[in-house]
Parts: sequence; C-alpha cells; structure tokens
Amino acid sequence: MTIPGVGPIVSLSFVALVDDPDRFSKTADVGAFLGLTPRRHQSSEMDWSGRVSKCGDAAMRGLLLEAASCVIRQVKRFSALKSWAVRLAGRRGFRKAAVATARKIAVLMLTLWKLGTDYQWIQEATA
Repeated sequence: MTIPGVGPIVSLSFVALVDDPDRFSKTADVGAFLGLTPRRHQSSEMDWSGRVSKCGDAAMRGLLLEAASCVIRQVKRFSALKSWAVRLAGRRGFRKAAVATARKIAVLMLTLWKLGTDYQWIQEATA
C-alpha cells in the first residue's frame, strides 16, 4: 500500500490473485498474467501489436487501471512513477499511459512483495 495510487482493496486483491510470488520467475511476467501486455498479430511478413490481450482477471485489471489513473491525475506527491506516467500521457495519450502504468504498478507490487520492502519515495529535485 506504500505505492502511489494503491490502497487496501488493490493490494489485498493482488495478493489473493497471485497467491505465491515465487510462481513468476521474472517479475515482468505478471503483466502478461493479468492481461496487460499488447496482443501480437503475426502472419507471414505482417507483424504488429494490438490492444491489451485481456487474458487475465478482469476485476484485477480494472483495479490496477483505476490505481494508474489515480497516479496520473490525483496523486500530488512527487515520485518517479508519477513523473514517468505523466510524461507518457503527454506523449502517447491518457489511455495508453494508464495501461502502461497499471502494468508497471503490478510489476512493482510483485517486486516489493518478493523483496519484502516498501516503496521508496524520492524527493523532488531542487536545482
């Protein structure tokens, strides 16, 4: 719950869904488990990425998207996650940035769970 945008419902749902953090050899695999990775379309010479695959749990995906939109729009405190998400939203649009931020939050939650640590807030640079 120390991650910006993540509250008790999101964190408890994530823990209940994943159940064992060691089931993922790489923490980046949790994005595909939740259906937050782009769908690939490949045929002969044609190869392009589509929308998210939506293969995982729809409720958890919705909770993570809500947390990501809170990070982008409502969280006032500076963090590297918020800075990255806002820059991405300016470049690619809010919806794509929300999905990418949701995937990043899921990976971050699994990483912190495996390490047993808290999210480290970074002080804003004053130069």
